[in-house]
Amino acid sequence: MAPSTVFMEPDNLLTPKEKNKLRKPVVEKMRRDRINSSIEQLKLLLEKEFQRHQPNSKLEKADILEMTVSYLRQQSQLQVKRSFHKSSQFDFREGYSRCLQEAFHFLSLHKVRTETQTKLLSHFQK
Repeated sequence: MAPSTVFMEPDNLLTPKEKNKLRKPVVEKMRRDRINSSIEQLKLLLEKEFQRHQPNSKLEKADILEMTVSYLRQQSQLQVKRSFHKSSQFDFREGYSRCLQEAFHFLSLHKVRTETQTKLLSHFQK
């Protein structure tokens, strides 16, 4: 076979429209590669979760994305519940502390210490 020569036009002879036509498939492939890479990373990160829901099945990209969204929603709801529970505990402790302060203040206003006041103060300090 005789070597063939392909005449390539220099970049400066191409119009902007022609340059875009040549560049578009390359840019599109790079975009698809990024998407596929990210989906593969999601699959690896959530592998245990996927095995729990669909063991022994080959997951399509759409399955991976749907299950990831579902998992993130669950985690978000759990976080909201945890923060509500923590804020409830914090509110209780803060209210209890405020009540103790008021009780100590009230009892300290009375100079006479009865046995009941002493027991009450002792109980609060525990």
